[in-house]
Amino acid sequence: MHLKNLQLIQFKNYSKAKVTFSEEINCFLGINGSGKTNLLDAIHYLCLTKSAFNSVDMQNIQHDQSFFSMKAEFEKANKSIEIQCILESKKKKQLLNNGKAYEKMSEHIGLLPVVLIAPDDTALIKEGSEERRKFFDSILSQLDKNYLAKLVRYNHFLKQRNALIKQFAEQNRFDRNLLEPYDLELISLSNWLYQERTLFIERFKPSLLHHYSEISGQREAVEIRYESHCAKADFEEHFHNSLQKDLIRKRTNVGIHKDDFVFEIDGYPLKKFGSQGQQKSFLIALKLAQFQIFKEVTNTKPILLLDDIFDKLDDYRIGKMMELVAHHEFGQLFITDARPERTKNILKDIDADIVYFDIEKGAIKDRF
Repeated sequence: MHLKNLQLIQFKNYSKAKVTFSEEINCFLGINGSGKTNLLDAIHYLCLTKSAFNSVDMQNIQHDQSFFSMKAEFEKANKSIEIQCILESKKKKQLLNNGKAYEKMSEHIGLLPVVLIAPDDTALIKEGSEERRKFFDSILSQLDKNYLAKLVRYNHFLKQRNALIKQFAEQNRFDRNLLEPYDLELISLSNWLYQERTLFIERFKPSLLHHYSEISGQREAVEIRYESHCAKADFEEHFHNSLQKDLIRKRTNVGIHKDDFVFEIDGYPLKKFGSQGQQKSFLIALKLAQFQIFKEVTNTKPILLLDDIFDKLDDYRIGKMMELVAHHEFGQLFITDARPERTKNILKDIDADIVYFDIEKGAIKDRF
């Protein structure tokens, strides 16, 4: 699978842009703030229906404009797929596949797998459990539409239950009969989603450990542990016993929305005891394991987006990444860098079709 071309109108700092890509390596070069990352984000948008960096769709429209439009042509299994996304102020976002609009954005998820490695990935280690759940849920949702459907259903019932609990508090009343349908659904969905996450982590972990070992030079051992209320044999009882706390806090406190994926190094929390280099190695290993599992399950190499990673890695880790590139482990790559000569030097010995784009103030100046 690869992206053939991209057209943008009033997306972020691009008034208008049209560009054709190499099937192998594409490099966006320019000073910080020129719009390099915005091109990666447009690709992410068309693959996953949303921005990787700004979850508020309207804020991705160019300043003082009322809409954005983006269109791209992908090739997958020798078939051409044209994806177009249009967002107008005060109107519902539209996503079209070969001219036909999706009824639900979720229908598109999984068609065009993509993996992004970006500086903000450190949030996976440094922030709370929500970031890690989102990461693994995103992978599972791209691999399995049924998982995505169940997750959406769970979040819907969770929202409804929380609203009902808040209503009880505001009206100073309580009706267990009203609450019971939500409880039954959340308990059932929690158990199902827990099993899927458990099976996935068992499959994902060997690849993560392998890539970390390769990147770090086998200097230390890392681990990933999945923690969940559902792991308890008495989960259903635990859920019901939390009712009093739920009513006090006005939200549901037990369920898979509280799960966490714990990252460790030599038996200690990576967040607290991992060096900056160790954390970087772990993040890259996470993303490479994500790439690997997409490739295995879908029999397709995802598009790989590398945002400003040369600034964040030492020579050893860059060398390990480039070994994978040299051995054609990846499919189509998109790389951003503020230092053109560095990128050219890193890629100079890679036997591949490499195209460099000069990006300046929301314009693609040259292809060379």
